[in-house]
Amino acid sequence: MSRRRSQGRKKAISEQQFKKRLLFLSIAIPFVLVVGIMVWQHRVGVSFLLRQWFDREEVINQNWSRFDIRNVELMQRHADKVFGIDVSHYQGEIDWDQVWTINDQVPVDFVFIRASMGEGGQDGRFEENWAQVKSRNKLRGAYHYFRPDEDPVKQAENFIQRVQLSAGDLPPVLDIEELPRHRSLDRLRNGLKQWLDQVEEHYGVKPVLYSGDHYFNDFLKNEFSNYPLWIANYNFWIEKPKKNWDFWQFSEQGTVGGITGPVDLNLYSGTIIELEKLCLPFK
Repeated sequence: MSRRRSQGRKKAISEQQFKKRLLFLSIAIPFVLVVGIMVWQHRVGVSFLLRQWFDREEVINQNWSRFDIRNVELMQRHADKVFGIDVSHYQGEIDWDQVWTINDQVPVDFVFIRASMGEGGQDGRFEENWAQVKSRNKLRGAYHYFRPDEDPVKQAENFIQRVQLSAGDLPPVLDIEELPRHRSLDRLRNGLKQWLDQVEEHYGVKPVLYSGDHYFNDFLKNEFSNYPLWIANYNFWIEKPKKNWDFWQFSEQGTVGGITGPVDLNLYSGTIIELEKLCLPFK
C-alpha cells in the first residue's frame, strides 16, 4: 500500500515538473524569438554597442566618438539616400572650403541655413553662409525659427525680407519646436498656417515643416501632414525614417570638416534627382 502511494506521489511530482517545464518553454521561446527579431531589426545599433565594448582600441585610434560610430554605420546602411547638414550662428565661422564630407566618408549634398527668428530676429551668419554654400555648388535652403507667442504675419515678413530664393534652391522651412506660453494650441496652429500660406504665396512653392517627432505627432499631425516634413528624432533605436518623413534629422552630434564642434546631420529619404525636383523650378 505504501509503495503504491510513493509511486503516486512520484507520478504527481513528475507531472508537476512537466507542467512547469512546459510553462517555462511557452514563455522562453516567444521571448527568445522577440529578442532575436529586435536584435536583427536594430543590428546597426547593436553593432555600435559591440564596437564600444570590444573594439575600443579601433575607436580610439580613429578618434571617433560614440555618436560618430553610430552616425557612420547608419549612413552606410542608407547609402542609397542623400545626406546634408543644417547650420546657424551657433557653428561660428565655417571654413566652407573644407565642408565636403561627413566623417570624411559621406558627401554633404545639401545645407539648410537659419535665416530668421520670430518677428525681427536675424541670424548673424546667414548672409555669409548663404553665399558660401551657393559658391560651393551645394543645394541650399533657408529656415525660420518660429516663436509661438509672436505675430505670425510679422514673422513671415521677417523671413521674406531676409531670404532671396533662386531657382534650384530648396523650399523655405518653418521650424517649430516650442509650445506657446500665452496662446492656445489652436491659435498656434492658425499662426503656423498663416506663416506657411504667406511664404508659399510669396515664393510660389510649398514650404517644408520642421519639428520634433513627438511634437509633430502630439500637436500638428492632423493639420499639417500635407506639407513636406523634416522630422528630428535622435532615438538610438530608430534606424530608418518613417514613411511620411521627407527629411530626417537623425543626429545633433555630427562631425564635418570645416566646422568646429558638433553639427546636425540630415537624411533625405530619396535620391539626389528627387531632391532636385523638390527645389524651386527653373523658368
